[in-house]
Amino acid sequence: MANGSGRPLSPHLQVYKLPLTAVMSITHRITGVGLAVGTLLLVWWLVAAAAGPEAFARAQGFVGSFFGLLLMFGWSAALYYHLCNGIRHLVWDAGKSFELTDADRNNKVVLGATAVLTVLTWIVGLAVW
Repeated sequence: MANGSGRPLSPHLQVYKLPLTAVMSITHRITGVGLAVGTLLLVWWLVAAAAGPEAFARAQGFVGSFFGLLLMFGWSAALYYHLCNGIRHLVWDAGKSFELTDADRNNKVVLGATAVLTVLTWIVGLAVW
């Protein structure tokens, strides 16, 4: 496709589909930021526990609310995704699994492990809670 000058247009997101490996790389960076922000929620909860019963009740009320649990679920999913994808990066750093078929398989392993670990954590956590 060309513009009025006869030069080709750069591909854009409506034309170019990012490979899953690229999407997962971007998501790895986003989850890293999300983990840092989500950790602030955990720190607030722990500091509130040390500050006394009133502060802890306030923090626990938020963390135990639907929105707080939703944030914690997202944080735990980001944690497991970042962990599993980080292990994949360590494998790459060792010079292994660069073939396209290996990368595609490892993409699915990372996504599957993230889902299984997140759901398993929440099943166990809610059963104990």
